Amino acid sequence: MTRVGLYPGTFDPIHNGHLDILARAAKLVDKLVIGVAINNEKGPMFSLDERIQMTRREIEPLTRITEIEVIPYESLTIHFAREVGASTLLRGLRAVTDYDYEFQLMAMNQQLDRSIETVFLMADPHHMAVSSNLVKVIARMGGDVTPFVTAAVAADLMKKVRPV
Repeated sequence: MTRVGLYPGTFDPIHNGHLDILARAAKLVDKLVIGVAINNEKGPMFSLDERIQMTRREIEPLTRITEIEVIPYESLTIHFAREVGASTLLRGLRAVTDYDYEFQLMAMNQQLDRSIETVFLMADPHHMAVSSNLVKVIARMGGDVTPFVTAAVAADLMKKVRPV
């Protein structure tokens, strides 16, 4: 039986904290699905296609560890997990505030489908403060985002905040 894990998020943009969790998650499952949420309420900086392409590019080295698919979704995460055959939801935790929110999500998801486990991976201390929102703020304000994202993502951000 293939162990399928789902790592959902908006990835607007994908950052080093995401990549750290993904690298560790890839070792735990036979197949990893990265669900790129279509969440227009969050007002993403990058279009859905840009986020998918960026994510695919950044996770390419991980495809040597396990099978990985990057798929957009708009439904409830638990419904999408069922759709892709995931038995595990993989979530990253940075701080206590993440834990409170993620615990609520896990409890609700468990009520919706007890067969899908949620596995929390603690963020590497080096990435604990990194969030997509903070990375975007730093980029918009002309700061250096290279400690938080890959060089390619930093270039993508600069194109968005300082179009040529």
